[in-house]
Amino acid sequence: MKLQPDAFMKIEQIYTGCLAQGAYYIVSEGEAAIIDPLREVEPYLERLQADNAKLKYIFETHFHADFVSGHLDLSKKTGAPIIYGPNAKCEFECVSASDGQIFELGKVKIKVLHTPGHTMESTCFLLIDETGKDHAIFTGDTLFIGDVGRPDLAQKATGLTQEQLAAHLYKSLRAKIMLLADEVIVYPAHGAGSACGKNMSKETVSTIGAQKKFNYALRADMTEEEFIKEVTSGLMPPPMYFGFNVAMNKKGYDSLDVVKERAMKPLSPDEFEVAAETTGALILDTRNAADFAKGFIPQSINIGLNGDFAPWVGAMIVDVKQPILLVCEDGKLDDVITRLSRVGFDNVIGYLNGGFEAWKQSGKEIDAISRISAQEFEKAFKAGESVVIDVRKESEYEAEHVDGAYSKPLLYINDWIKDLNPKQHFYLHCAGGYRSMIAASILQARGYRNFSEIEGGFNAIAQTSIPKTDFVCQSKVMK
Repeated sequence: MKLQPDAFMKIEQIYTGCLAQGAYYIVSEGEAAIIDPLREVEPYLERLQADNAKLKYIFETHFHADFVSGHLDLSKKTGAPIIYGPNAKCEFECVSASDGQIFELGKVKIKVLHTPGHTMESTCFLLIDETGKDHAIFTGDTLFIGDVGRPDLAQKATGLTQEQLAAHLYKSLRAKIMLLADEVIVYPAHGAGSACGKNMSKETVSTIGAQKKFNYALRADMTEEEFIKEVTSGLMPPPMYFGFNVAMNKKGYDSLDVVKERAMKPLSPDEFEVAAETTGALILDTRNAADFAKGFIPQSINIGLNGDFAPWVGAMIVDVKQPILLVCEDGKLDDVITRLSRVGFDNVIGYLNGGFEAWKQSGKEIDAISRISAQEFEKAFKAGESVVIDVRKESEYEAEHVDGAYSKPLLYINDWIKDLNPKQHFYLHCAGGYRSMIAASILQARGYRNFSEIEGGFNAIAQTSIPKTDFVCQSKVMK
């Protein structure tokens, strides 16, 4: 989406919904800058060519945890320098700019504002227009719309507690951000759905004035102690892949071109089977839940490409170096590899040529999920007897759930799976069927088969006569 064009500059927010991530492309007088680019750089190169512009700077607001940035590939292909704020220590050539340093871009300027707190190198970039007026600020993970960056992710790297990092963030916001004019536009790195905050708005653009009015963390009368308490409470554990992504962004990584060349290795059903047995690779089936339920390669894990694919891969697969074999729909392979690479899963060693249909035609063993409709569930449900497992987030469960259902969020499946009685039948659901099929595939791969997954999830169950409640019994909430 294009934002704020005028005679001297153009700003474009390039938003990627599955990661809830915003990169920014700024061009003035034939000179361009890109802030927080994603791993795949072709879209940026295409914009530069269309605008007949030269990339002058690649700005990084911090070492990202939730995605692998495209800074290295972009720099290699354009020659533009990679610029971080103070305290950034890269294991590749980069510029660690000084607080207050100015970078000229055509008729506009970009000013470095060091804002430690989310991480100690976190930096915002203030865009100053051709008249010398503060126009917009690119806040990275320091300030979101309705929220601020969580202060618990950089504890290991800094040796600081989350409370100490939160104190730095409090000072950064008040000494640098809140002093800006109300009309300055705020462009954050993330929106609702990102794990980098806890209360982000679905809006992706705001102003300093609006954030002073509506963002809980920018209340004028808020003390440092109150701020620390509020921003550190209610934080969900970060996904395991976050630490790996930080390391890749600091140390470097293989070019996406190399990753794709390695991954795009077609395998016949026989070759695929041998690769799975000899490498210990995880079989990742990215088809939609309905197709997966009807038939799949035994031990496959289903994470559908049509949902929040990359974040769930990161949450469910513990090691980014895990060898992966892919089962995809026709025409989706490049997209799957690209989206895996965004969160650092670069070790795809091949894919099933011809997809699941080829496996099926080969006569090899096939597995399936017991999936029933909400109407079938309604007929079979027995109040007080049927065991129902709800894998939605706790907040969704607390809003409304099947009376008597257990809350076992998908994110914690490795913790609660051991609590299941494999001899006792249970029903499994999420909101619409995406997350419950991920759970079903994991359960079945680990030997749990005595369950029925409910098609359409709670959205479909809500249309039935099955009793529902928002009353939460603590014994039913299990992590």
